[in-house]
Amino acid sequence: MTNIIKTPSLSLLSTHKTLSVLTLMGAALLAVSGCATTQSLTPQQCQASNWQEVGYTDGLRGRSGDYFGHYINSCASVVGATPNRIVWEQGRQQGLKKYCTELNAYKLGREGYDWQPVCPLDGIEKLEEAYAQGRYYYIRQRDLDNLRSPYYSPSPFGYGYGRFDYPYRPFGYGW
Repeated sequence: MTNIIKTPSLSLLSTHKTLSVLTLMGAALLAVSGCATTQSLTPQQCQASNWQEVGYTDGLRGRSGDYFGHYINSCASVVGATPNRIVWEQGRQQGLKKYCTELNAYKLGREGYDWQPVCPLDGIEKLEEAYAQGRYYYIRQRDLDNLRSPYYSPSPFGYGYGRFDYPYRPFGYGW
């Protein structure tokens, strides 16, 4: 009796390798495009924007003054649509007055968002303390939710009561 070991054909390996490469490239493309949090403005938005209102909204979101460059790039191809930085900055400063409050810092921390360092330095300690308290609550709540999850496993190796509420014993031993 001869042992015949079947090996995959070369074309099958090539196809599998090609699919793997395409899958990795697709995943990388998705990851890169998912990181883009800014959207470009349409030509109509560039021409009709109330730049003080846009700046106010950006201030409420904690965006820095450097974010204005995004609008310059988006509106560069539109004739007659030049973003007004002075008016935008006035609106942003008004929005930052609401962003740079202890309540907002606490809310950002509690909801798991990052706090942007755009606030004036006077009173920053109170803002950082409020954010830290909110962040502490968020992390504590997240950890409690993980403990309550049916997928939680107390062991890094997956032993213990897991997904289906019965003990997992990898080798059938009863210890």
